[in-house]
Amino acid sequence: MQSVILDTNALLMPFEMRMNLDLAVSSLLGEVRMVVPGPMIGELKNLDHKYAKAAIMLARKYEILQTEGTGDDAIVEAAIRLDAYVLTNDKELKRRLRSLRIPLIYLRSNTHLVVETIS
Repeated sequence: MQSVILDTNALLMPFEMRMNLDLAVSSLLGEVRMVVPGPMIGELKNLDHKYAKAAIMLARKYEILQTEGTGDDAIVEAAIRLDAYVLTNDKELKRRLRSLRIPLIYLRSNTHLVVETIS
């Protein structure tokens, strides 16, 4: 089963964009395993955002993966370890993932998710 790593802004998407994340991702890839690196929970706890608490509850619904790294390093570590896609809208992280040839899922036009694979 394919894995999808969720970063902090991906966990906020369902609340900001009124989107069912599970349905949106499964419509692209079929049945997937959603994974949240442990440091993302800490980022959400320290985030001053109106949906942070809801995003924490959502994150706990998925598998939590402990990583050595923090922040973007945790995302990259998890993606490499699990040979996974990464769901993010973070421009710097997307640039870094592309350079590492890690497949991406991101929000386009604030309406739908798209997959970008590196061949």
